[in-house]
Amino acid sequence: MRTSGILMPVFSLPSKYGIGCFSKEAYQFVDFLKESGQKNWQVLPLGQTSYGDSPYQSFSSFAGNPYFIDLEQLVEQQLLTKAECDSFDFGKNPESIDYAKLYQNRYKILRMACDRFLKQPSDDFFAFCQENDWWLGNYALFMVIKNMHKGASWLQWEEKYKRRDFAALDQVWHGQHDEIQFYQFQQYLFFCQWKKLHAYAAQAGIQIIGDIPIYVALDSADAWAEPQLFQFDEELNPVAVAGCPPDAFSATGQLWGNPLYRWEYHRQTGYAWWIRRIAQCLNLYDCIRIDHFRGFDEYYSIPAGDETAEHGHWEPGPGMSLMQALKGALGNVNVIAEDLGFLTDGVRRLLHDSGFPGMKVIQFAFDSREESDYLPHNYEKNCVVYTGTHDNDTLCGWYKVLDPEDLKLSQKYMNNANTSKSEIHWDFIRLALASVADLCIIPLQDYLGLGSEARINTPSTLGNNWRWRMKQGCLTKELADQIRELTTLYGR
Repeated sequence: MRTSGILMPVFSLPSKYGIGCFSKEAYQFVDFLKESGQKNWQVLPLGQTSYGDSPYQSFSSFAGNPYFIDLEQLVEQQLLTKAECDSFDFGKNPESIDYAKLYQNRYKILRMACDRFLKQPSDDFFAFCQENDWWLGNYALFMVIKNMHKGASWLQWEEKYKRRDFAALDQVWHGQHDEIQFYQFQQYLFFCQWKKLHAYAAQAGIQIIGDIPIYVALDSADAWAEPQLFQFDEELNPVAVAGCPPDAFSATGQLWGNPLYRWEYHRQTGYAWWIRRIAQCLNLYDCIRIDHFRGFDEYYSIPAGDETAEHGHWEPGPGMSLMQALKGALGNVNVIAEDLGFLTDGVRRLLHDSGFPGMKVIQFAFDSREESDYLPHNYEKNCVVYTGTHDNDTLCGWYKVLDPEDLKLSQKYMNNANTSKSEIHWDFIRLALASVADLCIIPLQDYLGLGSEARINTPSTLGNNWRWRMKQGCLTKELADQIRELTTLYGR
């Protein structure tokens, strides 16, 4: 079935108090999706961000981001007052997120709500903690001990905490139980509010497409709680880390620094951790986009301590044995495989054998130097087409600096040399919607015709990413009608 949807990070919603969250604006966005004839809302990872603010580097694969908790709902529940919410500085620019101010103030106000809640906690809260203790206990301990060490990585903690000495952890659990409950409370609120929003979307006929990174962060509850899953030495330091080899975009490659999996160990456990991880995602989303899917076929291993990715090498990944384990435990999992970049025959074979749709990006199509797999006439139906992803510039920003020869190719391909630059984004949107791809996802910035100021992320840079927020009032009836008209025209 041909469908379409919109890519819009939760943090980019125009909610009050500094960042997009599970607020009334999120519900209004679902209404807009329905009015514009869409069937899918794609979000970026919902995990708790760490240093660098990237949703792809989280303190836990299972925990949600407390920043997404809607404070206005807490006012309705009489856990906070509006005056208290208004008294904190969460940033003054409605079009950009100030993560420093969020970090300084968001937890303070959530702690106020927690203190009031715990005076008369609900049975639901205790049930949630019990049902999720398999990850929540380790996450809460990790965050409390991290605070005890002034935010230092677990690799720098005292040995008794680093190596999870039972007596030391038990002392923290009972000695700092208020702190433990604060982190449990945040997760309780996150999952309650998300479940409510997800149900609202389902009622409107909107599926949620989630997004998970293939790797976990080195400084995470995952790596600390289960070091046997990763390539660590006896001192619990990584032996090798993840990244990408040198290419035309980066002479020294990309050094991500994530710990690599001990795939042989995962295989021996029947991929139990991966099954738990994907099962958790299926509780959150209707479909999962897996970032860096090619790492399941082969992964790039860089010696730990190297300052660049130049001296890494490829190692075999789990391949179809992981896919079969997931299918055996969870049934037919609805997955989108992020297969962008240089594809080997092995990756193509894994994609084919898994049956998962890969990705096509219109911005990658117009390379005048060679024939591109991303040109729509080369698509198969079982794929997902995007005008761009969160790592791309917006269509208008990209078009503005397009290489002259690539520009000429795009104009020839679409016969649109006379289209004004202010309307050019609609030509590329039409191209994506008209393609044979079963699913078409358009970033909201492209529907709005925004420039590079609305870019979400520029890979390999720090400081200005993950900040863009939509202005209030952008989701007009005129825009919804225009999107619905095109969606209907192209049978989506």
